[in-house]
Amino acid sequence: MFIIKTLRASVFGLYGYMNFTKSAFSEHAKNFKPEDMQVQMEGKNCIVTGANSGIGFATAEGLASRGATVYMVCRNKERGEAALAKIHSNTGNKNVYLEVCDISSVNDVKSFTSTFCSKDVPVHVLVNNAGLLEANRVITPEGYELSFATNVLGTYTLTELMLPLLEKAAPDARVITVSSGGMYTSPLTTDLQFSGDTFDGVVQYARNKRIQTALTEKWAEKYKDKGVGFYSMHPGWAETPGVAKSLPDFSKSFEGKLRSSEEGADTVIWLALQPKEKLVPGAFYFDRAEAPKHLPLTGTKNSHSAIDSIIEKLRSFAGL
Repeated sequence: MFIIKTLRASVFGLYGYMNFTKSAFSEHAKNFKPEDMQVQMEGKNCIVTGANSGIGFATAEGLASRGATVYMVCRNKERGEAALAKIHSNTGNKNVYLEVCDISSVNDVKSFTSTFCSKDVPVHVLVNNAGLLEANRVITPEGYELSFATNVLGTYTLTELMLPLLEKAAPDARVITVSSGGMYTSPLTTDLQFSGDTFDGVVQYARNKRIQTALTEKWAEKYKDKGVGFYSMHPGWAETPGVAKSLPDFSKSFEGKLRSSEEGADTVIWLALQPKEKLVPGAFYFDRAEAPKHLPLTGTKNSHSAIDSIIEKLRSFAGL
């Protein structure tokens, strides 16, 4: 097992250094088509979770600048209000609203979705961005490990409960889940809350992000006739408040080499703007292109059959 973990880390490190940095973004951007981003979104309703900073903020601002009506879902009201004011000022778009919800709480997510669904507005884009990497084992008031509760359980619950409003926007509706390249180091596992004695936040985060890509595949298959597209992506190595807090050594060692939040959000916005016929249902995207879900020699490929049992657990935890 040690050899496998070491090999995965080595392959991922090399692949990441070659592809995930700021300089790699600049290189990949040479193949970008400017017209892909010159799309206006007036009349489109978008929900972005974790929208008060980092990639979530850059995504919300990018969508608002194109005329979309944006609902920023934030855990902290004060930080959310500050981010909202900044987007109003930067874009001139007043159709941007704050919704306060702690994605790590199933009860909070249910309360938010119940209230939001009463608006009866079609949701054209749902961006599942809220997430965290918690170094220590923290248990939520509802009894779940915090990283799992935020990255997986909350994301799953929100997406399932938003489906009626997404269907109202069919065939143009889409769900974009912000995963991470860290998932390349982990196979899919049914050990959702890290049962081992020694908690490893980085490993748990990678597991969570692997589940997100597998969920996206499953949702795309399950709801293929509903007119809702499902896509996952990863932003590369970006310099965000979350990375600085969770991975200070990594952040320091790659100082000057990390992408900006705007560069990290670029593919999220691109996915929101493209005609769905250009996109592959259930696919994993990076720098405006479909990316592999597994790296060579990492042994993560044969694990996705576990997703059905994972979904059963999630449905039970969420009470759906």
